[in-house]
Amino acid sequence: MTLTAKKLWIRIGIAAALLVVVMAVCVAIGSVSVSLVGALRGPMRDGQPNMDYEIIVHYRLPRIVLAAIIGAALAAAGCVFQAILRNPLADPYILGISSGAGLGTLAAVLLGWSWTFLGMSAMMLTAFAGALVTTWLVWGIGRAAGRTNITGLLLAGVVVNAFFSSVIMFLTSIARADQVQTTMFWLMGSISELQRPDVIAASGLLAAAGIVVLLRLGPSLNLLSFGADEAAALGLSVSKTCLAAFAVAALITSLAVCLGGLVGFVGLIVPHAVRLVAGPDHRQLIPISALVGAAFVVLADTVARVVVAPAMLPVGVVTALVGGPFFLILLVRCTKNLHWGAK
Repeated sequence: MTLTAKKLWIRIGIAAALLVVVMAVCVAIGSVSVSLVGALRGPMRDGQPNMDYEIIVHYRLPRIVLAAIIGAALAAAGCVFQAILRNPLADPYILGISSGAGLGTLAAVLLGWSWTFLGMSAMMLTAFAGALVTTWLVWGIGRAAGRTNITGLLLAGVVVNAFFSSVIMFLTSIARADQVQTTMFWLMGSISELQRPDVIAASGLLAAAGIVVLLRLGPSLNLLSFGADEAAALGLSVSKTCLAAFAVAALITSLAVCLGGLVGFVGLIVPHAVRLVAGPDHRQLIPISALVGAAFVVLADTVARVVVAPAMLPVGVVTALVGGPFFLILLVRCTKNLHWGAK
């Protein structure tokens, strides 16, 4: 069935409405009961600080917005990596991004860096740098491995991931107990409670800009999903398309790692769920996956906040509990006939 502009905007509108509803529900859920109506009365009520306003505006809402940014970035990146690698099991971490970010985080902890820059800790920024450098390292190795860079990228990701994981295990074995605990909590996915609106706004704009660029590449990714040779025969510059898509997907993935640590499986399960409902056309798959991914991580983070309250689970634990069984089901299904072409 042909995808028209009207159908595209209707489907995006439905996904956006779903995200708004999820965020509105989750902002009212927490270990402390609050009133949305009471929060709308402003920061002061009867000459006293309005606690409903303080909890929602200064704690829950920033966290929910960050969760939405992380989910949107990871889901959109997952769509792109699956298209480039033509691998249904690919997600933003198959290329070693997790180990690169983890190594950067562990380095900051072991070095005792406690400085901040623009409201972000040294641990967050080194995670961003580690993830970004790793993706470019994998891309360079994959390209150097030969012209068939799809296989080269996969193998490079596996090798780099294994090497960095070994370095992490070595550094963890010589670290102090308190340093190990800090790193492990980050590696399991822990959405930062940033209070600065400028940091949240900048992160949101960067993620949105990256998703828009990927959306513009949607028609090219549709061609690429049929295979590199077929796409080249249709006039597509395969190398330039792969490089641009890979670079932007790596950037927004690194941003997500910077904001929330390693929140796994989002880039794997969300694109597949959307693909089953809406189809494989990347013109709709990317934006709808971003919106659904945002809603998914918001829900997962809400569960993490309340399931063992007043303690708090890393959100990566919740996404892994959902994503693990899904991954096994998908692994079985991938032995059968799967179609990746846009219709």
